[in-house]
Amino acid sequence: MFYFAFRDVAFLHPTASPHPASPLSHPHSCIKFVTFLVFTLTVSFSDADGGKTGTEAAPLNNSAPNVLFIAVDDLNDWIGCLKGHPQTLTPNIDRLAASGTLFTNAHCPAPACNPSRTAIMTGIAPNESGLYDNRQKMREILPTADLMPKHFSRNGYHSLGSGKILHYFIDAASWDEYFPAKESENPFPRTLYPEQRPVNLSRGGPWQYVETDWAALDATDEEYGGDWLVSKWVSEQLLQPHQKPFFLACGIYRPHEPWFVPRPYFEKFPLDQIQLPPGYRADDLDDLPTAGRKRGPNRYFEHIQSEGQWKKGIQGYLASIAFADAMVGRVIKALESGPNVDNTIVVLWSDHGWHLGEKQHWQKFTGWRVCTRVPLIIRAPQGTPGLTTGTTAGTKCDQPVNLLSLFPTLTQLSGVPDIDKAKAPSLVPLLKDPQADWKHVSTTYLNRPEDYSISDHDWRYIHYSDGGEELYQISSDPHEWNNLATDLQHQSQLHYFRSRAPKSFHQYVPISINAMPKLKWNSITKGIAPPSKPDGQTFDCYFVNQRSEDLELFWVSPTGKPKSYGMLSPNHPKRQNTRPGAVWLVADQSGQHLGFFRVGDRGSRAIVPAVAKTKPDSKR
Repeated sequence: MFYFAFRDVAFLHPTASPHPASPLSHPHSCIKFVTFLVFTLTVSFSDADGGKTGTEAAPLNNSAPNVLFIAVDDLNDWIGCLKGHPQTLTPNIDRLAASGTLFTNAHCPAPACNPSRTAIMTGIAPNESGLYDNRQKMREILPTADLMPKHFSRNGYHSLGSGKILHYFIDAASWDEYFPAKESENPFPRTLYPEQRPVNLSRGGPWQYVETDWAALDATDEEYGGDWLVSKWVSEQLLQPHQKPFFLACGIYRPHEPWFVPRPYFEKFPLDQIQLPPGYRADDLDDLPTAGRKRGPNRYFEHIQSEGQWKKGIQGYLASIAFADAMVGRVIKALESGPNVDNTIVVLWSDHGWHLGEKQHWQKFTGWRVCTRVPLIIRAPQGTPGLTTGTTAGTKCDQPVNLLSLFPTLTQLSGVPDIDKAKAPSLVPLLKDPQADWKHVSTTYLNRPEDYSISDHDWRYIHYSDGGEELYQISSDPHEWNNLATDLQHQSQLHYFRSRAPKSFHQYVPISINAMPKLKWNSITKGIAPPSKPDGQTFDCYFVNQRSEDLELFWVSPTGKPKSYGMLSPNHPKRQNTRPGAVWLVADQSGQHLGFFRVGDRGSRAIVPAVAKTKPDSKR
């Protein structure tokens, strides 16, 4: 068979018309939308002596507002209400936006999952924490930081969550309840995947992320599982009365890769009708500084084009967005059908955007608007402590805001004490009046100190650590095709952004060896190690010898010839620069080949396991 399966019924009807005449004519529109959002964020941290800063608040009464906190992974501005792509179908998210406040100029703290989600959930920006990329580990860098759910629990709430909220872990101590079980530290329920992979996009080499692929699955939403099971569990919580106010986080994983979703979602976007991204332009690199030209083009987009998969990839992304929208609709329907609708703040956001060919780039990790601009919707009911009138349905705010502001916004809205660590401004003034005076800019931090972008009301600025700069006027150039940084006419604007630059940057905190992914050890019982097929950028791997004697490390050349790179002393890690596809052979002092490692697409640890001790036969 092509897949293995799970179960349940999707909220989005698979026979819905792919191109409704208007949002209200789509079957989804029959679902009355309650906005989802809300989690009051406050992070308490430890003092130098280990004590908590501040005291725990007395439990709130039952009239305190609930928070429904919905995160959609890797979703750029391809939603109907942000008009990022003319073919996208997101009736549920659009209806939610129409029932609350839509921020049309919202940006992420960082264009990668880990630093963005860490910043959002702690209120601590990457330039303050030193956590800048996906390889780092939150609890190595911020071991005592209270996350949003913990802060709410400390202040009288019951904190629950499901799905991906952090970067591939749950942080069990931060939650009262979680699905799947928080002790597992695995936020993903069972999910249907093809048995044979890749399906459509062949592997271009060891540099390629294994999940970059797409396919329609012949399964129902229930059989697919994954986000369907997350939305089912979250919906069950919303349909129940609760003795305490709740902070409920719902992490929708699609449209994160791989773009495998049930076939009806693909059928909404016929391949022969797929339109390329509006922001794509073939000659869009000529006016970029050196760092921008390096960050833009990547091998993914080149490979996807050479394989004739560009439109199929766009189809997969649109289908995955439509699936995510259906799961959001399912959750909102449950909220509206249950006892908590009139006292629940709802927030919907995405951790960062996504390139599908713009700037010759595929994936994320850049400072351009297509990668930093994200959906952000907030709805607060009347009687909310920090906004007694509630939000006004159908309002839009085009002021530059950042997801870092969710922490202080939610604490202010819910009446939960704020924390000193949250330095971003609350969005409550803009929820009261979208045209309120707003002197803030929105800063997105890239993967190293001194690399960042700044968004203002009408302009965007990108700064690279080598001094390279980009400047764009969004009202006339929304896709950032014309870099004005070297135009003498706009030097005053350039100086303005330089004056708004972050004043300090925490140094990058290196990942520890123990936190690195582990390479597979391949024992050699007969034969020889395969040749290397090096392909991609270099990085470091650490080789660890868990045996009691010295061993020798060899790189195997593409012709199969071993070349010595020195000795591996017992339990003394050896750092070695390498590339994807490299094969490293380990031999004992007699020259016997013991096994080998094949390097993947990122820095890793390669552990030579200790020899298992055999127990002597017992005498009878």
